[in-house]
Amino acid sequence: MATRWGICSAGKISHDFSVALRTLASEDHQIVAVAARDLQHAEEFARKHSIPRAYGSYDELAKDPDVDVVYVGTIHPHHLSAGKLFMKSRKNVLIEKPLAMNSREVQELITAAQKDNVFLMEAIWTRFFPASLEVRRLLSGGEVGDVRLVRADLGAPLTHIARLAERKMGGGALLDLGIYCLQFVFMVFNGERPESIQATGHCIDTGVDGTAVLVLKFSGNRLAICTCSITVMLTNDAVITGTKGNIKVPNHMWCPTVLEVNGKEMQFPLPEADMTLNFTNSTGLRYEAEEVRRCLQKGLKESPGMPWAHSSLIAEVIDEARRQLGVTYDQDSIQ
Repeated sequence: MATRWGICSAGKISHDFSVALRTLASEDHQIVAVAARDLQHAEEFARKHSIPRAYGSYDELAKDPDVDVVYVGTIHPHHLSAGKLFMKSRKNVLIEKPLAMNSREVQELITAAQKDNVFLMEAIWTRFFPASLEVRRLLSGGEVGDVRLVRADLGAPLTHIARLAERKMGGGALLDLGIYCLQFVFMVFNGERPESIQATGHCIDTGVDGTAVLVLKFSGNRLAICTCSITVMLTNDAVITGTKGNIKVPNHMWCPTVLEVNGKEMQFPLPEADMTLNFTNSTGLRYEAEEVRRCLQKGLKESPGMPWAHSSLIAEVIDEARRQLGVTYDQDSIQ
């Protein structure tokens, strides 16, 4: 039986997610409804993607009995309220990254998932790319020996995009881009908590972080260096250095299709899209959808590939980095 998806928010990322779902077998994945705060917008989205039902409120989607899981593609500040709404109606949820605005909100979502006995996953799609699975396999097999240093960079000039630059919309480099660097680090170090976090950078005139550099020190003098920016173009790569060699994600580290393992290249091509996409390599969103289906079929409430503990840890590290940089959001003052 197909996993029946509801789409919350009819924006750009929801478009790409819907296109990615169509690269999977229709007997496994079907979109049955879409909701937006503007009914006309939802209806246009439904027509474009051949979705049978369109709603002008998230409440209506939450009440749809034919929806197994909801993909939440709203802007960051709405993740908490939308996630809690759907989980209260016993819907499983896949919530776009970052899972929430801070670690307190992340814990609130996890607590709600436990209380309502539903599946919850942060949509860190990178984790489920074939290239990422290969990285984990190589590391577990000792391909590069003992990992000593991890570096991950992601940045581009994006301050002209309101949701990335405006404080009220949850803007800033850390929440939108730094999260990819941090998830990579915690994937490599298996969710281990760092012994220390040092952050430096600068804020733009809206009060959010424009560029941030984080140095995480782990037990045994292992280090991770993450650089993220919404003001300048970075190399957008990642490197794992061990005692016997290195693994490099040479480009597009947030949606990887190429690895270099001790100088040898490996390629992991993506399927073609049937519509124009808004973002790079978006057909790769299919892999997180497949993970959700696998988990639901097994009766799991969290994904082994992106567990709640990793989401919590990432949020805690970003909170601490923001504290050191002096970046605050309205959600930080809500108890």
